[in-house]
Amino acid sequence: MTTSPDSVAAAEARRWVPILARYREPSDRRSLIEIAVTLGPFLLLWALGWWAISVSPWLAVAIALLNGAFLVRIFVIQHDCGHGSLFRNKTLGDWVGRALGVLTVTPYDVWRRIHAAHHGAAGNLDRRGPGEVYTMTAAEYRAQSPLGRLRYRLYRHPIVLFGLAPAWVFLFENRLPLGLMGAGARYWVSAMGTNLAVAIVLGLIIAFGGLEPVLLLFLPTTLFAATVGVWLFYVQHQFEETLYEHEPDWDLHEVALHGSSHYDLPAPLHWLTANIGLHHVHHLNSRIPFYRLPAVLRDHPGLDGAQRLTLVESLRCVRLKLWDEDRRRLVSLDDALA
Repeated sequence: MTTSPDSVAAAEARRWVPILARYREPSDRRSLIEIAVTLGPFLLLWALGWWAISVSPWLAVAIALLNGAFLVRIFVIQHDCGHGSLFRNKTLGDWVGRALGVLTVTPYDVWRRIHAAHHGAAGNLDRRGPGEVYTMTAAEYRAQSPLGRLRYRLYRHPIVLFGLAPAWVFLFENRLPLGLMGAGARYWVSAMGTNLAVAIVLGLIIAFGGLEPVLLLFLPTTLFAATVGVWLFYVQHQFEETLYEHEPDWDLHEVALHGSSHYDLPAPLHWLTANIGLHHVHHLNSRIPFYRLPAVLRDHPGLDGAQRLTLVESLRCVRLKLWDEDRRRLVSLDDALA
């Protein structure tokens, strides 16, 4: 009796489960320090940007864009709260996540539920849904009508994916618990509570500074962070040698290991993105705190080289839009039609 390559890959991926479990324990002290060294500069840059408005609106916007990088880190810390990986006390982690959700304009409980669905079905061609970049197979795209192909081309166009979509998701879509409208009051409370808190913060900003801080600081910071966040999410799963499977052959751990990238960024960018680029390790065990992910690669060099994607290489991923089931890789639209 022979063993299929897929079953071997799945078994190899599952081998990492008990190994990575050793890195799950968070340090409450370290988590609080990480939050402090992120929120501190974020608030200082907000104050500096507010002062800069009286000097030059362009200087204020430049400071706001820099602050967007710290907002990305805040979002990833909120993300870790959602996985229950930041504090030993889950309730504390949830309330920290809800508070940070006001800064990221993201209702914590809604996002956590949708993101959990992503972790539970990433790379599953039969369970594609909200919380991910929708990806057609090459065969599905070829079967589309001209209008269907046009819609998909527009959806996957960089201007839409990294320009319009981040603004839509974070400024508008997050205001309602879309996808969970009938799932219970909890998600309505999360969305409406976040909306109310954001409205109070914006109201105070306008009361003390008028519309200028909103237009020159809040919007650029939020939109820049949203765009970077969508880009990070994109390259974590939309690279040439990612992995998609139909339900019978889909394995959670195999897709986690081989369907998620290791985004090898320069050290400062790794810090600003809270190591979310080590995404293959994160998907293998989402309970590992972000500050312990580098230790996994240090201790296990075999994982360090898996799906490595540099910053320059990641730019080429934009042209990849379809999963080719025959070649088992993401391909461009032109390649799929050739």
